[in-house]
Amino acid sequence: MKKHDDPIDRLECEEADCSILVVEDDELLRFTVAEYLHQRGFEVHEAANGTEAVTVLQSGAPVDLVFSDIQMPGMNGLELARWVRANRSETLIFLTSGDSRWRESAAPLCTDRSFFGKPYDNDLIASKMQRAVAAAHEVHTS
Repeated sequence: MKKHDDPIDRLECEEADCSILVVEDDELLRFTVAEYLHQRGFEVHEAANGTEAVTVLQSGAPVDLVFSDIQMPGMNGLELARWVRANRSETLIFLTSGDSRWRESAAPLCTDRSFFGKPYDNDLIASKMQRAVAAAHEVHTS
């Protein structure tokens, strides 16, 4: 098993200035995934729902990727993804849900169709985030 604070992982994120917005209404899950990503070297912002996420994004906070649950009160993850596409098109989107029925409608809104069923593998998600952000930064700097 790979250590969460592996210096190579931290270096990859520090070089890419990886900034993730974790949007999850389950406070314990949000804290757990945010802490894990922070340990992997990401700058992490948190929001409890889509409305809070929009506030973070409108504040000008640097966010490379939104990682959002779909089923949340108020503005759900699909509505948030549509808002991100319309207002911050350069921001990457990964969506997650414990209900696999969302896969079909969520995948087209996700970067590289990155929909993750719950429970998900934190290592897999962090690795995919690192690769997606690094690829996006490479495109923007070329």
